[in-house]
Amino acid sequence: MDTATLERFEASRNRLAALAYRLLGSAADAEDVVQDAFLRWQAADRDHIEVPEAWLTKVVTNLALDRLRSARARREKAVAWLPEPLLDGDPMLGPLDTVEQRESVTLAVLLLLERLTPVERAVYVLREAFSYSHKEIAQILDISESASQQHALRARRHVASEGRAEVDRAAAHRIVKAFVDAASSGRTEALVALLTDDATGISDGAGAMETLLQYTGPERIAAVMRGGFKPTDAKRRRAGGDVAMHVAIVNNTPALIATADGRVSGVVALAVRDGKIAHATAIAAPARLHRLTAQWQHTDHGEPLIEHW
Repeated sequence: MDTATLERFEASRNRLAALAYRLLGSAADAEDVVQDAFLRWQAADRDHIEVPEAWLTKVVTNLALDRLRSARARREKAVAWLPEPLLDGDPMLGPLDTVEQRESVTLAVLLLLERLTPVERAVYVLREAFSYSHKEIAQILDISESASQQHALRARRHVASEGRAEVDRAAAHRIVKAFVDAASSGRTEALVALLTDDATGISDGAGAMETLLQYTGPERIAAVMRGGFKPTDAKRRRAGGDVAMHVAIVNNTPALIATADGRVSGVVALAVRDGKIAHATAIAAPARLHRLTAQWQHTDHGEPLIEHW
């Protein structure tokens, strides 16, 4: 492969990775898909590829769809699966210029997309996150334009009420600090006051559970969080040392990040609605935190909210 051909692929790598990540909810799987696409690009008769970007988009989309449809993927989703969190600034988050693009990469929406068929998910991502026309989507997925429109309509119905809050860094800091103060205060009523009446929570149980842990109602969530924030020697050992708590933005959502010895040991992403926390997503399975840890170690993340927990 000559240098120009290699550079053409590399120029598309971040966009392709962002597309695969939104389709799969996993940075590791997205990287695998992009590598598979590179091998196909390497082996292709490139003289007959008129628009390389369109060709690569179609290859990555369909490779991701194959993974979504596979028996292996279905088995993985049967256990405690949650999307892999990514730190603000990670190029795999892709375009974040519009409300729709920022919405489509939140953990809450990525989890909702799991309920869609693979084709519905692909149409939603291509349309909302990458602004492809229904004509272009039809060519990528080998469906009709009308089918693309119908898939998009059904997908939007699933995510219409999610992820619309726009939170800047200052607001994220205030929200996460209030959450940490309330959760560590020993008074559940302080935490209840921060939650919406219909608040929900979900956790992967640090990867040790066969099913996701799900909670509904502010009182129940407050009780769980209060227990989770109570420091113990056992928790410190599992984290790998003394724990610090930081504010961050993860998948365009305010988040609390727990670190030990420079490694991320847990993330709690807080979806906000009307100034209150409507949903909390807790992720602590080590396999889901590799990329976030790598990004964290090369990012200036400021002073922690809690230096020694």
